[in-house]
Amino acid sequence: MTVSPPQQRLTPRAWALLLLLSAIWGASFLSNRVALEEVPVLTTVAFRVAGAAAALWLWIAFRRLPVPRGRVYLWRFLVMGVLNNVMPFTLIVWGQRHVDSGLAAILNSATALFAVIVATLVFPDERLTPRRALGVVLGFAGVVTALGAAALTGLDPASLGQLAILGASLSYAVSASYARHALRGLRPEVSAAGMLTAAALVMVPAALLADGVPTLDYRPATWAALVYLALAASALAYLLYYAVLRLAGAGNLSLVTLLIPPFAISLGALVYGEALAPRAYAGFCLLALGLLILDGRLRLPRLKKSRESPATSG
Repeated sequence: MTVSPPQQRLTPRAWALLLLLSAIWGASFLSNRVALEEVPVLTTVAFRVAGAAAALWLWIAFRRLPVPRGRVYLWRFLVMGVLNNVMPFTLIVWGQRHVDSGLAAILNSATALFAVIVATLVFPDERLTPRRALGVVLGFAGVVTALGAAALTGLDPASLGQLAILGASLSYAVSASYARHALRGLRPEVSAAGMLTAAALVMVPAALLADGVPTLDYRPATWAALVYLALAASALAYLLYYAVLRLAGAGNLSLVTLLIPPFAISLGALVYGEALAPRAYAGFCLLALGLLILDGRLRLPRLKKSRESPATSG
Protein backbone atom coordinates (compact mmCIF):
# COMPACT_ATOMS: atom_id res chain seq x y z
CA MET A 1 0.00 0.00 0.00
CA THR A 2 1.29 3.44 -0.86
CA VAL A 3 0.16 6.71 0.66
CA SER A 4 -0.68 9.48 -1.77
CA PRO A 5 0.66 12.94 -1.03
CA PRO A 6 -1.87 15.75 -0.73
CA GLN A 7 -2.96 17.12 -4.07
CA GLN A 8 -0.92 20.21 -4.92
CA ARG A 9 -2.87 23.36 -5.60
CA LEU A 10 -2.63 24.57 -9.17
CA THR A 11 -1.22 28.08 -9.37
CA PRO A 12 -2.33 30.42 -12.20
CA ARG A 13 1.01 29.80 -13.91
CA ALA A 14 0.61 26.02 -13.64
CA TRP A 15 -2.94 26.26 -15.03
CA ALA A 16 -1.72 28.37 -17.94
CA LEU A 17 1.05 25.90 -18.80
CA LEU A 18 -1.31 22.94 -18.39
CA LEU A 19 -3.86 24.47 -20.75
CA LEU A 20 -1.13 25.40 -23.22
CA LEU A 21 0.21 21.84 -23.21
CA SER A 22 -3.30 20.44 -23.68
CA ALA A 23 -3.95 22.80 -26.58
CA ILE A 24 -0.63 21.90 -28.23
CA TRP A 25 -1.26 18.17 -28.00
CA GLY A 26 -4.90 18.63 -28.98
CA ALA A 27 -3.82 20.45 -32.14
CA SER A 28 -1.42 17.64 -33.02
CA PHE A 29 -4.38 15.52 -34.15
CA LEU A 30 -5.46 18.28 -36.52
CA SER A 31 -1.87 18.62 -37.79
CA ASN A 32 -1.74 14.89 -38.50
CA ARG A 33 -4.84 15.19 -40.66
CA VAL A 34 -3.45 18.21 -42.54
CA ALA A 35 -0.11 16.50 -43.19
CA LEU A 36 -1.77 13.30 -44.41
CA GLU A 37 -3.33 15.15 -47.34
CA GLU A 38 0.09 15.18 -49.03
CA VAL A 39 2.56 13.18 -46.93
CA PRO A 40 2.52 9.40 -46.38
CA VAL A 41 2.20 8.01 -42.85
CA LEU A 42 5.80 6.92 -42.25
CA THR A 43 7.25 10.09 -43.75
CA THR A 44 5.01 12.21 -41.51
CA VAL A 45 6.29 10.39 -38.43
CA ALA A 46 9.90 10.60 -39.66
CA PHE A 47 9.62 14.38 -40.06
CA ARG A 48 8.19 14.65 -36.56
CA VAL A 49 10.77 12.61 -34.64
CA ALA A 50 13.81 13.81 -36.59
CA GLY A 51 12.85 17.47 -36.30
CA ALA A 52 12.03 17.18 -32.62
CA ALA A 53 15.29 15.38 -31.85
CA ALA A 54 17.34 18.07 -33.60
CA ALA A 55 15.50 20.84 -31.71
CA LEU A 56 16.00 19.17 -28.32
CA TRP A 57 19.73 18.56 -28.90
CA LEU A 58 20.11 22.25 -29.71
CA TRP A 59 18.34 23.05 -26.44
CA ILE A 60 20.60 20.64 -24.52
CA ALA A 61 23.71 22.18 -26.07
CA PHE A 62 22.46 25.69 -25.26
CA ARG A 63 21.78 24.72 -21.64
CA ARG A 64 24.98 22.61 -21.44
CA LEU A 65 23.11 19.74 -19.87
CA PRO A 66 25.05 16.56 -18.99
CA VAL A 67 24.65 13.68 -21.43
CA PRO A 68 25.18 10.04 -20.29
CA ARG A 69 28.02 8.13 -21.90
CA GLY A 70 27.16 4.55 -20.95
CA ARG A 71 26.35 2.13 -23.76
CA VAL A 72 23.44 0.78 -21.75
CA TYR A 73 21.55 4.02 -22.35
CA LEU A 74 21.76 3.54 -26.11
CA TRP A 75 19.64 0.40 -25.84
CA ARG A 76 17.28 2.02 -23.37
CA PHE A 77 16.78 5.01 -25.67
CA LEU A 78 16.10 2.61 -28.54
CA VAL A 79 13.43 0.73 -26.58
CA MET A 80 11.86 4.01 -25.44
CA GLY A 81 12.02 5.44 -28.95
CA VAL A 82 10.13 2.45 -30.33
CA LEU A 83 7.56 2.24 -27.52
CA ASN A 84 6.96 5.96 -26.98
CA ASN A 85 7.42 7.36 -30.49
CA VAL A 86 7.74 4.92 -33.39
CA MET A 87 4.79 2.67 -32.58
CA PRO A 88 2.28 5.16 -31.14
CA PHE A 89 2.98 7.96 -33.62
CA THR A 90 2.72 5.56 -36.55
CA LEU A 91 -0.46 3.90 -35.26
CA ILE A 92 -2.14 7.24 -34.53
CA VAL A 93 -1.21 8.80 -37.88
CA TRP A 94 -2.30 5.67 -39.76
CA GLY A 95 -5.49 5.53 -37.71
CA GLN A 96 -6.28 9.13 -38.53
CA ARG A 97 -6.57 8.22 -42.20
CA HIS A 98 -9.92 6.74 -41.16
CA VAL A 99 -10.79 8.42 -37.84
CA ASP A 100 -11.74 12.05 -37.09
CA SER A 101 -9.35 14.13 -35.00
CA GLY A 102 -11.68 14.44 -32.02
CA LEU A 103 -12.43 10.73 -31.79
CA ALA A 104 -8.72 9.94 -32.12
CA ALA A 105 -8.00 12.19 -29.13
CA ILE A 106 -10.76 10.56 -27.07
CA LEU A 107 -9.43 7.07 -27.77
CA ASN A 108 -5.89 8.19 -27.03
CA SER A 109 -7.07 9.15 -23.52
CA ALA A 110 -7.23 5.42 -22.79
CA THR A 111 -3.46 5.65 -22.23
CA ALA A 112 -4.15 6.43 -18.55
CA LEU A 113 -6.28 3.28 -18.20
CA PHE A 114 -3.69 1.03 -19.82
CA ALA A 115 -1.00 2.65 -17.66
CA VAL A 116 -2.79 1.54 -14.48
CA ILE A 117 -3.14 -2.04 -15.73
CA VAL A 118 0.47 -2.29 -16.92
CA ALA A 119 1.83 -0.76 -13.70
CA THR A 120 -0.25 -3.20 -11.63
CA LEU A 121 1.22 -6.13 -13.55
CA VAL A 122 4.81 -4.88 -13.40
CA PHE A 123 5.30 -3.11 -10.06
CA PRO A 124 4.58 -4.76 -6.68
CA ASP A 125 3.73 -1.40 -5.07
CA GLU A 126 1.00 -0.64 -7.62
CA ARG A 127 -2.14 -2.34 -6.30
CA LEU A 128 -5.42 -2.44 -8.19
CA THR A 129 -7.57 -1.21 -5.31
CA PRO A 130 -11.39 -1.19 -5.53
CA ARG A 131 -11.38 2.53 -6.35
CA ARG A 132 -8.84 2.14 -9.13
CA ALA A 133 -10.62 -0.96 -10.49
CA LEU A 134 -13.88 1.01 -10.66
CA GLY A 135 -12.11 3.84 -12.50
CA VAL A 136 -10.62 1.41 -15.02
CA VAL A 137 -13.97 -0.33 -15.63
CA LEU A 138 -15.80 2.97 -16.14
CA GLY A 139 -13.02 4.24 -18.38
CA PHE A 140 -13.08 1.22 -20.64
CA ALA A 141 -16.87 1.36 -20.72
CA GLY A 142 -16.40 4.86 -22.11
CA VAL A 143 -13.93 3.59 -24.70
CA VAL A 144 -16.36 0.88 -25.83
CA THR A 145 -19.18 3.43 -26.00
CA ALA A 146 -17.08 5.79 -28.10
CA LEU A 147 -16.04 2.98 -30.44
CA GLY A 148 -19.58 1.80 -31.06
CA ALA A 149 -20.85 -1.67 -31.90
CA ALA A 150 -19.54 -1.57 -35.47
CA ALA A 151 -15.91 -1.37 -34.33
CA LEU A 152 -16.40 -4.42 -32.11
CA THR A 153 -18.13 -6.60 -34.70
CA GLY A 154 -16.53 -5.58 -37.99
CA LEU A 155 -13.08 -4.90 -39.41
CA ASP A 156 -13.71 -2.08 -41.84
CA PRO A 157 -11.06 0.68 -42.24
CA ALA A 158 -12.73 2.94 -39.66
CA SER A 159 -12.78 0.15 -37.08
CA LEU A 160 -9.16 -0.75 -37.76
CA GLY A 161 -8.19 2.91 -37.44
CA GLN A 162 -9.83 3.14 -34.02
CA LEU A 163 -8.16 -0.07 -32.86
CA ALA A 164 -4.80 1.23 -34.10
CA ILE A 165 -5.18 4.33 -31.92
CA LEU A 166 -5.99 2.14 -28.92
CA GLY A 167 -2.86 0.16 -29.73
CA ALA A 168 -0.93 3.43 -29.58
CA SER A 169 -2.37 4.09 -26.11
CA LEU A 170 -1.20 0.68 -24.93
CA SER A 171 2.28 1.36 -26.32
CA TYR A 172 2.44 4.67 -24.43
CA ALA A 173 1.45 2.88 -21.23
CA VAL A 174 4.14 0.21 -21.60
CA SER A 175 6.76 2.87 -22.32
CA ALA A 176 5.79 4.78 -19.16
CA SER A 177 6.37 1.72 -17.00
CA TYR A 178 9.65 0.98 -18.76
CA ALA A 179 10.87 4.56 -18.34
CA ARG A 180 10.22 4.43 -14.59
CA HIS A 181 13.21 2.09 -14.29
CA ALA A 182 15.30 2.58 -17.42
CA LEU A 183 15.62 6.37 -17.47
CA ARG A 184 15.83 7.03 -13.74
CA GLY A 185 18.35 9.74 -12.86
CA LEU A 186 18.50 11.33 -16.33
CA ARG A 187 17.49 14.89 -17.11
CA PRO A 188 14.04 14.79 -18.79
CA GLU A 189 15.28 16.83 -21.75
CA VAL A 190 18.10 14.35 -22.34
CA SER A 191 15.76 11.38 -22.05
CA ALA A 192 13.38 12.92 -24.58
CA ALA A 193 16.18 13.80 -26.99
CA GLY A 194 17.68 10.33 -26.71
CA MET A 195 14.49 8.44 -27.42
CA LEU A 196 13.49 10.78 -30.26
CA THR A 197 16.93 10.32 -31.84
CA ALA A 198 16.54 6.54 -31.61
CA ALA A 199 13.07 6.86 -33.12
CA ALA A 200 14.48 8.92 -35.98
CA LEU A 201 17.14 6.27 -36.65
CA VAL A 202 14.28 3.79 -37.10
CA MET A 203 11.74 5.95 -38.89
CA VAL A 204 13.88 7.80 -41.45
CA PRO A 205 15.19 4.61 -43.15
CA ALA A 206 11.75 3.00 -42.88
CA ALA A 207 10.10 6.01 -44.53
CA LEU A 208 12.69 6.13 -47.31
CA LEU A 209 12.22 2.42 -48.02
CA ALA A 210 8.42 2.49 -47.89
CA ASP A 211 7.60 5.95 -49.26
CA GLY A 212 10.70 6.89 -51.23
CA VAL A 213 12.54 10.20 -51.07
CA PRO A 214 10.01 12.96 -50.25
CA THR A 215 9.49 15.54 -52.96
CA LEU A 216 9.32 18.38 -50.39
CA ASP A 217 7.01 20.16 -52.85
CA TYR A 218 4.28 20.57 -50.27
CA ARG A 219 1.69 23.25 -49.75
CA PRO A 220 2.44 25.84 -47.02
CA ALA A 221 -0.29 24.31 -44.83
CA THR A 222 1.39 20.92 -45.05
CA TRP A 223 4.79 22.35 -44.13
CA ALA A 224 3.17 24.21 -41.22
CA ALA A 225 1.65 20.94 -39.99
CA LEU A 226 4.97 19.06 -40.22
CA VAL A 227 6.89 21.82 -38.46
CA TYR A 228 4.20 22.03 -35.80
CA LEU A 229 4.35 18.28 -35.12
CA ALA A 230 8.13 18.37 -34.71
CA LEU A 231 8.75 21.64 -32.88
CA ALA A 232 5.53 22.32 -30.98
CA ALA A 233 3.81 18.96 -30.45
CA SER A 234 7.05 17.12 -29.65
CA ALA A 235 10.07 19.27 -28.67
CA LEU A 236 8.23 22.13 -26.94
CA ALA A 237 5.56 19.82 -25.52
CA TYR A 238 8.16 17.69 -23.75
CA LEU A 239 9.69 20.79 -22.15
CA LEU A 240 6.24 22.01 -21.08
CA TYR A 241 5.30 18.57 -19.77
CA TYR A 242 8.20 18.48 -17.34
CA ALA A 243 7.73 22.12 -16.41
CA VAL A 244 4.13 21.39 -15.35
CA LEU A 245 5.32 18.26 -13.54
CA ARG A 246 7.74 20.33 -11.46
CA LEU A 247 5.19 23.06 -10.76
CA ALA A 248 2.05 21.04 -10.11
CA GLY A 249 3.00 17.40 -9.54
CA ALA A 250 2.01 14.22 -11.34
CA GLY A 251 -1.57 14.22 -10.02
CA ASN A 252 -2.40 17.60 -11.49
CA LEU A 253 -0.49 16.83 -14.68
CA SER A 254 -2.87 13.95 -15.31
CA LEU A 255 -5.56 16.55 -16.03
CA VAL A 256 -3.98 16.96 -19.47
CA THR A 257 -5.59 13.63 -20.41
CA LEU A 258 -9.03 15.18 -19.94
CA LEU A 259 -8.21 18.52 -21.53
CA ILE A 260 -6.74 17.29 -24.83
CA PRO A 261 -9.97 15.91 -26.40
CA PRO A 262 -12.01 19.16 -26.12
CA PHE A 263 -9.24 21.03 -27.97
CA ALA A 264 -8.97 18.32 -30.64
CA ILE A 265 -12.75 18.13 -31.08
CA SER A 266 -13.08 21.91 -31.39
CA LEU A 267 -10.24 22.26 -33.91
CA GLY A 268 -11.50 19.35 -36.01
CA ALA A 269 -14.96 20.92 -36.13
CA LEU A 270 -13.65 24.40 -36.98
CA VAL A 271 -11.21 23.37 -39.71
CA TYR A 272 -12.77 20.25 -41.23
CA GLY A 273 -16.35 20.43 -40.06
CA GLU A 274 -15.99 17.18 -38.15
CA ALA A 275 -19.14 16.16 -36.30
CA LEU A 276 -18.74 13.28 -33.90
CA ALA A 277 -21.55 10.85 -33.20
CA PRO A 278 -23.39 11.32 -29.88
CA ARG A 279 -21.89 8.06 -28.64
CA ALA A 280 -18.40 9.61 -28.86
CA TYR A 281 -19.38 12.38 -26.44
CA ALA A 282 -21.13 9.90 -24.14
CA GLY A 283 -18.04 7.71 -24.22
CA PHE A 284 -15.81 10.64 -23.36
CA CYS A 285 -18.00 11.51 -20.37
CA LEU A 286 -17.74 7.94 -19.06
CA LEU A 287 -14.01 7.91 -19.72
CA ALA A 288 -13.58 11.24 -17.92
CA LEU A 289 -15.54 9.93 -14.94
CA GLY A 290 -13.29 6.87 -14.76
CA LEU A 291 -10.15 9.00 -14.95
CA LEU A 292 -11.38 11.34 -12.21
CA ILE A 293 -12.00 8.36 -9.95
CA LEU A 294 -8.57 6.93 -10.78
CA ASP A 295 -6.94 10.26 -10.03
CA GLY A 296 -8.69 10.53 -6.68
CA ARG A 297 -10.32 13.88 -7.50
CA LEU A 298 -13.77 12.31 -7.33
CA ARG A 299 -14.08 10.89 -3.82
CA LEU A 300 -16.22 7.83 -3.25
CA PRO A 301 -18.06 7.11 0.01
CA ARG A 302 -16.30 4.64 2.26
CA LEU A 303 -18.65 1.78 2.95
CA LYS A 304 -16.54 -0.06 5.50
CA LYS A 305 -13.46 0.66 7.55
CA SER A 306 -11.60 -2.05 5.70
CA ARG A 307 -12.09 -0.23 2.44
CA GLU A 308 -9.55 2.18 1.00
CA SER A 309 -9.35 5.49 2.85
CA PRO A 310 -9.32 8.78 0.94
CA ALA A 311 -5.63 9.24 1.77
CA THR A 312 -4.47 6.03 0.13
CA SER A 313 -4.12 4.86 -3.41
CA GLY A 314 -2.67 1.99 -5.32
